Amino acid sequence: MIRKQVWPDGPFTRADLHVDNPDAALKRGLRSGAIRPVLRGVFVRMEVIDTTLMRAEAVARVVRPHHVVTDRTAAWLHGIDVHVNAERDGIPPVETCALRGAEPTSIAGIDARTRDLRPDDVTTVHGVPVTTPLRTALDLGCCLRRREAYAALNAFAARFGFTAGGYEQALGRFRRRRGVVQLRELASLVDPRIESERESWVLLSINDADLPLPEPQYWIEIDCVPTYRLDFAYPLLRVCVEYDGIDFHLRSPEQMEADRRRRTWLSDDGWTVIVVRRGDFGAAARERWLGELRGALAPAYTNRRWKW
Repeated sequence: MIRKQVWPDGPFTRADLHVDNPDAALKRGLRSGAIRPVLRGVFVRMEVIDTTLMRAEAVARVVRPHHVVTDRTAAWLHGIDVHVNAERDGIPPVETCALRGAEPTSIAGIDARTRDLRPDDVTTVHGVPVTTPLRTALDLGCCLRRREAYAALNAFAARFGFTAGGYEQALGRFRRRRGVVQLRELASLVDPRIESERESWVLLSINDADLPLPEPQYWIEIDCVPTYRLDFAYPLLRVCVEYDGIDFHLRSPEQMEADRRRRTWLSDDGWTVIVVRRGDFGAAARERWLGELRGALAPAYTNRRWKW
């Protein structure tokens, strides 16, 4: 008689399975959909809900007591996912650093390093030592690729009430750190009104094209009622830039009709609508929509000085 595998209630590792062949048990569980990976080497039953507590418990299964969770794993525990799509399809490593006087861990699945942290750089999330939201945001502003770093800074600003000025005030101690030049530039552009990673990419692209920055999350009122919210707007010129993150083939008929009515109304009211889609961040596609924006703003552009 084959006994049914009983999985632990919370996050668990291979070592928590008291069976003759834990590797085979894990393979069967993953193949059947009974369990899922949370982090590299950490699993939960499929029905376990993804919460901050569950994430912290998962991290605690593989992190040593003298280590602090940092960077993208810290952001994940703070409720902000800054992993790129390729990493979300797999299981990213846990990122940690050793406290002063301790050695980085050599456990498989952990990206360990050393970092100079002050006591006020560290907090706890359900018992797990983790860099504070501010320190995590600043670290990511230094170490991520430029557009992902900018999106992370905006996401932390929106969630935790940080501002461009607050970031810039905290930069003094980062002098000479690798990546601080990027962090200093991006911190000055931070806007907590940006609502998604790709919207951050849109705004950064506009800035890099030496175009004036639009107003994020601009409401159009009809009969004194806020009716249409635009991702980015130049209200006086009636020009807007919309990020369209939903693939066309995934749209419902209701969504398609709502978009059609909305954009028809905007066009009839004199607005120029420039749509940026998920795949529009490669060089050629980005230059196409930036060229459209440049042309739409041309009436206000004379001798490289913008007139409103």
